[in-house]
Amino acid sequence: MGPYLPAICVVLLALNAAVSPASVGPEDYPAADEAERTANNDIIFDDYRGKGCVDDSGFVYKLGERFFPGHSNCPCVCTEDGPVCDQPECPKIHPKCTKVEHNGCCPECKEVKNFCEYRGKTYKILEEFKPSPCEWCRCEPNNEVHCVVADCAVPECVNPVYEPEQCCPICKNGPNCFAGTTIIPAGIEVKVDDCTICRCHSGDWWKPAQCLRRECLNGQATS
Repeated sequence: MGPYLPAICVVLLALNAAVSPASVGPEDYPAADEAERTANNDIIFDDYRGKGCVDDSGFVYKLGERFFPGHSNCPCVCTEDGPVCDQPECPKIHPKCTKVEHNGCCPECKEVKNFCEYRGKTYKILEEFKPSPCEWCRCEPNNEVHCVVADCAVPECVNPVYEPEQCCPICKNGPNCFAGTTIIPAGIEVKVDDCTICRCHSGDWWKPAQCLRRECLNGQATS
């Protein structure tokens, strides 16, 4: 076996040189490179610029054709420069809208709360209520509360009182006025002491009473 060893070594060296990476170039595998390029570009989209327009679903439209790019878009016209879409002035959404749909060119309110909120409480549409004795309110269809505050007349007495659940003060004892520090009823002459007779001004209850004082002798009026 000794004489054949050199010959076997020479053959192995020759084979290694034949398959060395340094000796293989891209030009040796043109088919493999083409297959790789095709695999990386499985989907090739057509270029419709200047020829047509494509919507969200992939449909192609001709130049001059009107179409909707998507379900929530405004209509467009296909031009050479691409879609030119309408830009309408959409109505404002109600500030109390609770459900808005975007299924068309403009957003649309589908649900508005059907109650009013006032001072932490809720009221039905068209419901009337009194948050205080002097207020009358109503829940309007636009979900706003409108109130009217009572305009109380000036009481015709110097000692008006407020009754529970009543807005305006009342004169429980009728019209009156002051005669000094004494309150006297209006409309009649009142003897406030043995020597003095007083009467309220007609209609001017806030003015002090008109009093007539007679001459007195030992506390008795003289005729």
